[in-house]
Amino acid sequence: MGSREIKSPEGGIETPANLEEQYSDTNPRKKLGFYFIESDDRRTAFGRGYTGGTTPVNIHGKPIADLSKTGGWFAAFFIFGNEMAERMAYFGLSVNMVAFMFYVMHRPFSSSSNAVNNFLGISQASSVLGGFLADAYLGRYWTIAIFTTIYLAGLTGITLCATMDILTPNQDQCDQLSLLLGNCEPAKSWQMLYLYSVLYLTGFGAAGIRPCVSSFGADQFDETSPDYKSHLDRFFNFFYLSVTIGAIIAFTAVVYIQMEHGWGLAFGSLAIAMGISNFVFFLGTPLYRHRLPGGSPLTRVAQVLVAAYRKRKAAFSSSELIGLYEVPGKQSAIKGSRKIAHTNDFRCLDKAALQLKEDGVDPTPWRLCTVTQVEEVKILLKLIPIPACTIMLSVVLTEYLALSVQQAYTLNTHMGHLKLPVTCMPVFPGLSIFLILSLYYSTFVPLSRHITGHPHGASQLQRVGIGLAVSILSVAWAAVFERYRRNYAIKHEYEASFLTAMPDLSAYWLLIQYCLIGIAEVFCIVGLLEFLYEEAPDAMKSIGSAYAALAGGLGCFAASILNSIIKSVTGSTEKPSWLSQNINTGRFDYFYWLLTVLSVINFCIFLYSAHRYKYRAEQQIVTKIKEDLIQG
Repeated sequence: MGSREIKSPEGGIETPANLEEQYSDTNPRKKLGFYFIESDDRRTAFGRGYTGGTTPVNIHGKPIADLSKTGGWFAAFFIFGNEMAERMAYFGLSVNMVAFMFYVMHRPFSSSSNAVNNFLGISQASSVLGGFLADAYLGRYWTIAIFTTIYLAGLTGITLCATMDILTPNQDQCDQLSLLLGNCEPAKSWQMLYLYSVLYLTGFGAAGIRPCVSSFGADQFDETSPDYKSHLDRFFNFFYLSVTIGAIIAFTAVVYIQMEHGWGLAFGSLAIAMGISNFVFFLGTPLYRHRLPGGSPLTRVAQVLVAAYRKRKAAFSSSELIGLYEVPGKQSAIKGSRKIAHTNDFRCLDKAALQLKEDGVDPTPWRLCTVTQVEEVKILLKLIPIPACTIMLSVVLTEYLALSVQQAYTLNTHMGHLKLPVTCMPVFPGLSIFLILSLYYSTFVPLSRHITGHPHGASQLQRVGIGLAVSILSVAWAAVFERYRRNYAIKHEYEASFLTAMPDLSAYWLLIQYCLIGIAEVFCIVGLLEFLYEEAPDAMKSIGSAYAALAGGLGCFAASILNSIIKSVTGSTEKPSWLSQNINTGRFDYFYWLLTVLSVINFCIFLYSAHRYKYRAEQQIVTKIKEDLIQG
């Protein structure tokens, strides 16, 4: 058959000393990175190679004749609105739904908190499904369009629950004392089933929005532009700024509407905002640049695993070895993806690309995969430790949403003559995020550039690390203050009055932990989103972004599991648990110290993982140098 074979020179390769030291293969096994067969005969699994790599197309899948009329910042701003409304609804529900279940549905704080944590977990963990559909079949635009409609349907259902008396229990003779004693009529099982159904439907709707919006927005910028890196860096900061604005509106305007006009209008305002954002998103359709879906990424991953298993006994030095298989030319066999250079990581997976004489002329992709397909799987595996280390930050954020609100109920929330509602307190992390993002380029980047020498002030992984470190300070401060607050309550005989504010102890001591966790979010989440988008394979960008949302979802579930474990281990009939509904008899300070210890352990694991990780751009530079040396 017609083929082009590239072998390592028999005498080895002479490389510069620094590259020799860092990348030389001390293992006597053959270096597979320079041993390729590019076959002209083999039929690819996904049709013909995709011309132009990641060339953007219009909504009909046709190449865009004039890129200057599409994409860029103008198109990105239409996309920002959708994420702003989604996060406005997300945070609006997360902070108000616990109170709604307690005061209206007459559910205990603990079960209400767990239900909301499950909602938060579903809305983030199911993002993997949305990312899969976007990368495999629908594309990012249509995935957002479908799931944002589902999201709107869920919000409409929640609004109906808050406005129709038949969907809520009887509110007669249910005052604050009755609530505390648990004497109010509880919601019927079918009423809770309806509420859970529409709540989780809303969470499921987020599955197609969260992994796709950031990637779809980043798709609007030209990769060939010399300012691409700068635009991408600023885009993710502005993207998270839109998230923050949505959160601030949820913690202020929506809370105000609830207090003044009731639950129905509060939840209705979220549905209206989502409907408007959907309209704006569809309005920008002619401006968007699209990436064609590259076929099922899960199928490609499965093919690599099956092929590698089938050839698990094949030796890299076998006389039957023809070479590592790749399609000819610069095009990849995967639609929407450029070729990926071979690396020496996870060498067991390389066996999926080993072309042996027994494979024949036209082997199935379940027996022989391309190098690019194998490298996709390697990249997905190498990415996992980084987002996994952000799960702990999500646990802390989830706990703050419930625990800090319970703390605020016992504190004085007056600001001069103005009394802020307790449910407004989580707005302060949003305000700190807004402030940090506003000062990021004018203050942080120039200062850190002098220290690190990095053009953007800090690398993506350095920013994630800074965020995790600051989150440790935040939860440690929360433990210190909670111990002081609890001792103050006992000393001044407020132990039994856990819903009564202590007039001489200000709630604004909570601002320290709020502001620190806001700073942690800015550095960690923004750095993580940018890291995953740049490092993920071309045809798996949405799956890469879904990693961040999945980590957030797992954090929510982990928080629920941790709460259940703490309650069962620390509570008994003789003494309340650390997470007692009466915060003054519980030990929230012990719980915060536990979170601090877990965060420190997690940070150490992150440092190890980040130290071992090699950016794809760095690996490509090294591969290019080596190829030039071979050809020279």
